[in-house]
Amino acid sequence: MSRSSTVDLVVVGLGYVGLPLARSAAGAGLKVVGLDRSRRVVDGLNAGSSHVDDITDAEVRAMLEQGFEAVDGAEVIADAAAVVVCVPTPLTEHGAPDLGAVHAAVDDIAAHLRPGTLVVLESTTYPGTTDEVVRPRLEAGGLRVGTDFHLAFSPERIDPGNPSFGLENTPKVVGGITADCTKAARALYERFVNRVVEAKGTREAEMAKLLENTYRHVNIALVNEMSMFCREIGVDLWDAIRCASTKPFGFAPFYPGPGVGGHCIPIDPNYLSYKVRSLGIPFRFVELAQEINQRMPVHVVNRAADLLNDQGKAVRGSRVLLLGVTYKPDISDQRESPALAVAENLLARGAELVYFDPRVEDWKVGGESVERVDDYLAAAETADLTVLLQPHREIDLGELADRARALFDTRGKSADHPRVVKL
Repeated sequence: MSRSSTVDLVVVGLGYVGLPLARSAAGAGLKVVGLDRSRRVVDGLNAGSSHVDDITDAEVRAMLEQGFEAVDGAEVIADAAAVVVCVPTPLTEHGAPDLGAVHAAVDDIAAHLRPGTLVVLESTTYPGTTDEVVRPRLEAGGLRVGTDFHLAFSPERIDPGNPSFGLENTPKVVGGITADCTKAARALYERFVNRVVEAKGTREAEMAKLLENTYRHVNIALVNEMSMFCREIGVDLWDAIRCASTKPFGFAPFYPGPGVGGHCIPIDPNYLSYKVRSLGIPFRFVELAQEINQRMPVHVVNRAADLLNDQGKAVRGSRVLLLGVTYKPDISDQRESPALAVAENLLARGAELVYFDPRVEDWKVGGESVERVDDYLAAAETADLTVLLQPHREIDLGELADRARALFDTRGKSADHPRVVKL
């Protein structure tokens, strides 16, 4: 099945998953080409400019020196020994899996597929996608998996902004359609990942990703629900979590917040529940967790209204400062950020809204730009209420607590202070 190729790896989709993959592979000496449909992304990368938080401009320039290039034409696939698909898999407006980008990428690969090529899907999806959706499209031209080309699934585990774990030192799960497909995928990733774990097949690898994020989704919902009643019974949940975390077995800490964001936790469990529902089986845990986590922004606004009421003020007409509008601290990614729902609810109730986020220059809610303040401490002194949604490292929480009129900390990061109230 082997053949000579001028390109070791084509990475399809150069976002927060694909670009770090391309960087690691290029750094290990592979000839890597990045394929992306966005001309802006392609031109920026070829000019040495990064659009991904975890990749610096200097790292992109180093990739270019190592032979990396970005293209927007799928013809390069014909020259590749391996093709890895890292395109987004969002939800439709009805909450169903949207595999449009996967279909488009696979169609491009099918049009240029050559014998001996390894194709790997990394985009998160429901169990069965690789075998039931990707495989038929690739085999439509006459080539057969396991005989003419290899096909596998390897779930991405990129955690944007994580200072401790990146692609190289996070174990990589691989599962192929056949045993030889698994071995081929393993051989590719072992060139730049420290440890590769073999799954029994593509379905197990697909399920592993959904299990990881459903586990987080359900446990975050648990502590979010606890936060709603702990205040009523006079319990500091943050301190209870701290104490429970001292147990060396049987417990992993999760923390409440204003909602869940990013691509993984709000999205991935829906892929699993979609598959389960297609079998006619209810999946109550995931659906309940989704319900709880989705109502957290409203809970935050209700708490904010109570805090303003304690000052003798209504939400309408009050000046509210939101700190941090991204979905994680210390990154600029706003995908599925609960800050948007919090802002929409505050605006609907008549609040005068301003925000500060060192990573977001312009923030729109309902199509309208929200006023951005440059000096968050001065703004907190004049705001009727400051709501901490994301504790970016640039925010001095101690100084903020001293200067804010009232601080509502939805992340539990502030020290105890007379003007601080935690979620």
